Amino acid sequence: MSEEEEKPIEGSNNTEIGYVKEREITDEMEESYIDYAMSVIVSRALPDVRDGLKPVQRRILYAMDQLNLGAGGSFKKSATVVGETIGKYHPHGDQAIYDSLVRMAQDFSLRYPLVNGQGNFGSLDGDPAAAMRYTEAKMSHIGEEMLNDINKDTVDFVDNFDGTRQEPKVLPSPLPQLLLNGCLGIAVGMATKIPPHNLTEVVDASLHLLDNPDATTEDLFEYIQGPDFPTGGVVYNREEMISAYSKGKGSIVMRGSAEIKEGGKGRTKIIINEIPYNLKKSSLIEKIADLVKDDEIEGVKGIRDESSKGGVRIVVLLKQGSYPKQVLSQLYKFTRLQKTFHLNAVALVDGIQPQLLSLPEILNKFLEHRQEVVLRRTKYLLKKAEDRAHILEGLHKALADIDKAIEVIRSAKHKTEARKKLREEFDLTIKQADAVLNIKLQRLAKMEREKIADELEQKKEEIEEYKEIIESDEEIKKVVKKELRKVKKEYGDERRTRVVEGQVGDIEKKDLVPSKDTLITLTDEGYIKRVSPKSYKVQNRGGKGIIGMKTSEKDKVNHFVLANTLDDLLFFTDTGKVFRIPAYKVPSGSRQSKGRGVSNFLNISTDESILSILPLKEDNDNEFLVMATENGIINKSSLEDFDNIRKNGIRAMKLKDDDQLVKVGKTSGSDQMMIVTEQGKAIRFKEDEVRATGRPSAGVKGISLNDDKVIAMEIIRGKISNKDLLVLTENGFGKRTAVNEYRAQSRGGKGIKTVSFSDDNKLKAAKVVKESDGIIIITKKGQVMRIKVDSIPSQGRNTQGVRIMKLNKKDEVSSIAVI
Repeated sequence: MSEEEEKPIEGSNNTEIGYVKEREITDEMEESYIDYAMSVIVSRALPDVRDGLKPVQRRILYAMDQLNLGAGGSFKKSATVVGETIGKYHPHGDQAIYDSLVRMAQDFSLRYPLVNGQGNFGSLDGDPAAAMRYTEAKMSHIGEEMLNDINKDTVDFVDNFDGTRQEPKVLPSPLPQLLLNGCLGIAVGMATKIPPHNLTEVVDASLHLLDNPDATTEDLFEYIQGPDFPTGGVVYNREEMISAYSKGKGSIVMRGSAEIKEGGKGRTKIIINEIPYNLKKSSLIEKIADLVKDDEIEGVKGIRDESSKGGVRIVVLLKQGSYPKQVLSQLYKFTRLQKTFHLNAVALVDGIQPQLLSLPEILNKFLEHRQEVVLRRTKYLLKKAEDRAHILEGLHKALADIDKAIEVIRSAKHKTEARKKLREEFDLTIKQADAVLNIKLQRLAKMEREKIADELEQKKEEIEEYKEIIESDEEIKKVVKKELRKVKKEYGDERRTRVVEGQVGDIEKKDLVPSKDTLITLTDEGYIKRVSPKSYKVQNRGGKGIIGMKTSEKDKVNHFVLANTLDDLLFFTDTGKVFRIPAYKVPSGSRQSKGRGVSNFLNISTDESILSILPLKEDNDNEFLVMATENGIINKSSLEDFDNIRKNGIRAMKLKDDDQLVKVGKTSGSDQMMIVTEQGKAIRFKEDEVRATGRPSAGVKGISLNDDKVIAMEIIRGKISNKDLLVLTENGFGKRTAVNEYRAQSRGGKGIKTVSFSDDNKLKAAKVVKESDGIIIITKKGQVMRIKVDSIPSQGRNTQGVRIMKLNKKDEVSSIAVI
């Protein structure tokens, strides 16, 4: 060794193991950590924006493809898939790979599972999957689609970890997988959190973006409504979602779905049938139990998990006298039944660069990838078609003069000479000559020769088609659109997650509700619904009607009110309180449906009963509310006193213990009033005889009673000459009598006779009507009949009337509504 070679490198130490270069430890640590961080970011934690997969997911699917575990094939042990993935593509822990495989098969983790699992693959309770030696797996149909055309030079391949074979850098993926199934990943110094979406919506947005490359997030939200979680639930606030998706980062409030159901004897319960995404059902139940135990939630008697393979069903049993709506609000507030999904759309661009991406950017990157896949596949198919056409042209030349070709081959001493002579005689290439030499004798038949000619023409057409696609970006887009529509048709489905326009607590917007008439029906046990009056066809007097509501043997229909969907409904209870909700919040039901518990909409105690419902329009200036009780007491208050009704209701009227509210009406201050009793007495007097008092007050006497009770109070506006009082007994008899036959009296009188009937019959309903009106009658058992008022005869006061409705045994008239 020369002196120059023996001289140590400057800044190095000459040791027994060689030269060691001195370096600042901070520089070494910084460089090493950055290398490690980039390895985690690129090779483990973040998905590629093109196929939406992390490396482990991509390698699992490719390993399954190499094992021929397609959707239509048989299952194989999960251990086989894990072993194949570890040994050939992903040299990491077997449990980590198996965990990824399991998640790809869970229909509560992925909106569109990529793996079809057989065996125990875990549960929504957080139970782990069985060991990989017990479970089996193969690709799902969508998982198989991810690798479609992978052998047609559609993507680049790179060496695997040990250089013994190759693996794809990205999958061809005909679907925007990153949005379909979302992604959760934690890297070094960054993370990604993307929710799943609905396939139909994402494909529609992609098609729109192909035609409008500059489309904004707001434009795409005409197609994509928001996240679509596999566990369903509800997400809120479209405006905030648009903002989050525009920036690639933001918060999305989501809730599980719950409803309040009324049971007999005050057995009210809250049914939770959908839970938020990525929430363990068992942890939710445990949290509710802990809150009840610590008295942070009051009114809960017990919790039952009645979930099955068909779906989630958590039953929260409530104590008698509790406030169901308040309990449900506490569940949303104190548990993860309401939670926030923090969108953070970070993904790898070009496989190496992590970026925060907006919704249009994610879809545009996918579409660029998809167009590249189509272009490369078309070039591959063009090359294949050209190679085949080249061979067919040679065969066609030789077979055009088959005798000469045979003679040339027979005269040759060996194959090399035969090839040479064929090339010279027919002007063929080496490949064409070899194809002629290898042709089977059966291909020399006339029909076979025609098939070759036909195939050649077909290949020429394909070549022209492929060239047109390659030379035109628009043609490539057409192919992408066609394939997107195909996967949408095969795999598209309905949304599972409902989207609410406003913020939490502002679920519906009145401006979006159509104005239309609706009938509100409420039963004794608290089941309420609204239905269109058009559901009931006009019938002739004396019929039995049709089924209008399913009720149990112990339940009965108590209230039947006509309102407009934009009206507010005032609910008056037996405790003298009043509640207020918009009519459109009452659930719409079919003619025969039972409805939903009123506790879903009112914060009403299970001990309270609703005695009267009043529809109220917005314009109520200088108007009054008049309330009538069974004992004939009248209370009049300004409507302004009822403008701000709290969620828990307000006191409307002071009631004596032996009295209860019967009817509430709205007056202008100069109307007339009629009160009708159960024994057929009626009194008419001017409204100004009742002085308006503040809320709440006890009221004044409207009619004097003798072992009788009030069943109706009607407000008469304007002239009385064209108005009748229609009365209906509990056994279905009725009539109408001109209002002017009831002389005006002073308030507090005994009234005059309005109907004649036997002692065992009672008056059940009374309405002031015009001849042009229609009425709908409903019975305790839910039979409904709609008839025209002019079909009911007009008779004097002291008459029984005629049969209006034929009733079933043990049934009686409950209420009537004027149409």
